[in-house]
Amino acid sequence: MGADLLRDAIRHVPPQMLLAVLRGGRRAFRDDARAMVSRLKPPPQILGREHIPSAGPCLLTVNHYHSSTFQSWWIALTISAALPVDVHWITTGALTFPDALRSAIFTPLSQWGLRQIAGAYGFTPMPPMPPRPFEAAARAQAVRRVLKYVRENETPIIGLAPEGGDTPGGAIQLPPPGAGRFILHLAELGLPIAPIGAYEENGSHCFRFGPNYCLEVEDGLPPDARDRLAAEIVMRRIAELLPVDLRGEFNRRFQ
Repeated sequence: MGADLLRDAIRHVPPQMLLAVLRGGRRAFRDDARAMVSRLKPPPQILGREHIPSAGPCLLTVNHYHSSTFQSWWIALTISAALPVDVHWITTGALTFPDALRSAIFTPLSQWGLRQIAGAYGFTPMPPMPPRPFEAAARAQAVRRVLKYVRENETPIIGLAPEGGDTPGGAIQLPPPGAGRFILHLAELGLPIAPIGAYEENGSHCFRFGPNYCLEVEDGLPPDARDRLAAEIVMRRIAELLPVDLRGEFNRRFQ
């Protein structure tokens, strides 16, 4: 995956933009996103435009789609380019790998690079999924930063891919424990949820926006049950916007 990201960056990121981000300083992500998305051939297909939020507060939830021809970083770029307002993205703090060699070489490099990107655009980086025990304190701190951002802004728009990482074959799956609880916190702060389905069709990157909804889960349930139920609701709403072959375990829920 690291080599794919590097090749994609070389093809689509203007050199001056990359240098500016890596050197530090703040930049406007929506402007840079529009510049990068304009270089995609064919251009991405934006569906359900009538559901695109024109203002906050709102929580954007999207599947973490990835394939050999669709790098997941296009999710944040294309969605931000499509919206008329800025999005505060919750991003991964590192790229992880299944083997020791790449973990030793590329994970530390990715931590530095992703930290520079988050700093340049004012995003909140969060430790990668699935959760690792030694990062519990860092994850809790990142959650607190997001909640503080929401409380201090009148019309926040937060962007989140609940799965937190790539899935085999691109089909959606239930997020790791804690994701539903986090989304419930944001919903309780008054953020309606806007579901988005990301996928490929006929060689194009496709993004289908669905209608906003309010996330509600019964208070009397045990914490773990509330967490899971909230995550299931969120992912089911996203699955409704995807082709059948990408709905994963949620496909049977529509039959």
